Amino acid sequence: MFVRRQTPPDGDQRVLDVRRAEAALIEHYARLVRLVYVTLPRSLGRHRRVLAAHGVVQRALPHGRPAIPGPRRSSDVRKAASGEYAALRTRVLRAAMAQDARPGRFPHPWGRWAGRPALPTVWGLRVFPQSGGAEELVLDRALAQADWPVRAAVALLVLEKLSADEAALVLRDTGVTEPGKALPAAHRLLAEGGPHTPMSGGGTGEADTGPRATTQAADGSGIPASALLAPEFDPCLLHARPTDLLRRRQRVRSAVTVVLLAACVGGVALTLPDGTVGPADGGRQRNTSLATNAELLRRTPADVWADTARVDFTAWPARGARTGDRALLERALRAWADPSWRGRRSAESGAASTGTGRAPHLLFADDVDGRAVVVLNDELTTVRYSEPLHGDGAPELVSALTDGAGVTTAAAVVVSRTPDSVRMLLAPWIEEASTRDLLTPDAPSRDLTQSGNGLTEPVPVPSADGDCRTWPVVRLRSSERIVENHAFLLTDLGGMSPVHLTYMPPPEPGVRPRPPREATGPNGLRGWARTACRLNGLRGQGVRAVNHWVFAQQDLPERAGQGTWVCARADTWRGPGRVEYLFLGPGTKPARPAGVRKDTAECSRFGQDVLADVGWRAPSGSSYLLAAGSRSIGRIEASGPLRAKADGRFLAVRAPGNTDAEVVGQLPGHTEVRAP
Repeated sequence: MFVRRQTPPDGDQRVLDVRRAEAALIEHYARLVRLVYVTLPRSLGRHRRVLAAHGVVQRALPHGRPAIPGPRRSSDVRKAASGEYAALRTRVLRAAMAQDARPGRFPHPWGRWAGRPALPTVWGLRVFPQSGGAEELVLDRALAQADWPVRAAVALLVLEKLSADEAALVLRDTGVTEPGKALPAAHRLLAEGGPHTPMSGGGTGEADTGPRATTQAADGSGIPASALLAPEFDPCLLHARPTDLLRRRQRVRSAVTVVLLAACVGGVALTLPDGTVGPADGGRQRNTSLATNAELLRRTPADVWADTARVDFTAWPARGARTGDRALLERALRAWADPSWRGRRSAESGAASTGTGRAPHLLFADDVDGRAVVVLNDELTTVRYSEPLHGDGAPELVSALTDGAGVTTAAAVVVSRTPDSVRMLLAPWIEEASTRDLLTPDAPSRDLTQSGNGLTEPVPVPSADGDCRTWPVVRLRSSERIVENHAFLLTDLGGMSPVHLTYMPPPEPGVRPRPPREATGPNGLRGWARTACRLNGLRGQGVRAVNHWVFAQQDLPERAGQGTWVCARADTWRGPGRVEYLFLGPGTKPARPAGVRKDTAECSRFGQDVLADVGWRAPSGSSYLLAAGSRSIGRIEASGPLRAKADGRFLAVRAPGNTDAEVVGQLPGHTEVRAP
């Protein structure tokens, strides 16, 4: 605490204000760092996000100004204890927002000036907060999908405990142009319950019975906002691990060698045999010897998967007849580590095209369908290298983002592909495998044979040319050694990782929504039978899982039967989601599209209030505008060429064909939800 002296001259007033701000910064340092950490983009990774959050706060004091600018509005609407803290909070949020707008520059380890490290800087260690539970992981993924203003609004509401009006003023001071949009989105993200993508595990059929089945709290109330207060989001309570010690030692040796060589040959020209003069250093060559050393590959013991809480690619043992073929493994490592490698290289959506510098896990090495195949995983990316066993074919490297994979999404990897089929390498925890046609839900499945290494026979895949006469899927069942009675569906959309398919039945009055369940039961199979062909539009987008949510069932006009409204949400490995609304009329015809939204939280756990509309023709020939919303919609209005309204969550009104109406639903509290 500083005691105010006599009023200093103008030149000293700035010093006094800065000292007060410094005192406030030190007092509230951990609070400010956590606030920034929550709002920074997840693409930085935890290590760089921790350092970035500390750096933003440590650089918050002004330089060369008469005084810290106070908040533009009276401090009685701020929860902060002082004007200095409110000003500091605004400054760090502005800095975080500015860095979010240029994430490509932010994680540079040397700050703004090459040769001058930005502080704080950590050498030889990687630091990260404590790992959280399922609730924290789901919340962090939801924040990753949200825009910066929404993340900031969540942080202000939860960490700063501001009211909506107070948070809006802080966001406006920070530079957010439309805080009125960010705050409702933040409230939806923090809302409890509702549909969400399952994290891992679950039951079979229409029930979730496994111990890993749900991310809801034990009392069924969903994830509380207080999850943001967990150590998972505390960048001041850290764990530390060393970087790659062998690589670091090699880099030091290489640096010393380069310096000595430069001292010996600097300024000396080399005379070539033909009398021409070449460069003194003979050209530079990238040192990749360590990155391509097969002895440094990480190999997981065979039975680790049955006794670990982390059931993902890190639990896969190295399998295949060529896991000891050092030459093959080093060719695969060279292709992954060296950007100048000249084989065919492709990266799926969001994946790195070259190595990240960490030693990868070896998952598989063997001959498959005339090619030698190596599969690696570095905990962020799964890589498949292949080369022909005979002939002049080119080697190929494919990388796919698989960060955060779990029991279902790390259950299989495609190791070989033809236009009509794939061979999958199954996880060691997969006990049974079969295939079935998703378009014929009543037909039995066919067992798949697999080798002792987990390699399947050729598995039929959906046609990529739009021909949707069949839609093959794979049904897998996990071993009871990790989860009880758990079967699930995967489908191929052209990527290295098959896509997990889930299902949510229509809501029941008085029953809270449950998380998505596996689509292996009769209702899930019948639901997917009419919407599976829509999956073709998701090829090449890095999709991780797709959930089929029946959010409403509507009695149709003229006693024409019942219509079903579905939201098909596709979650990508990068984080953003895409939703397509579908209308299923009576009968068995394929679903009709009713709107698409991209990069949205709709139809997830954090976006459960939805609305859709579609034009429909009755058997009599009359045309109608139909609209339906989720259970919280209390009123629907249509405007534009057609004006109509209805209480409740359904609307059905006669309308000329192809009427383009704007449909809006109202939630309790008069919040609006718009149809796509």
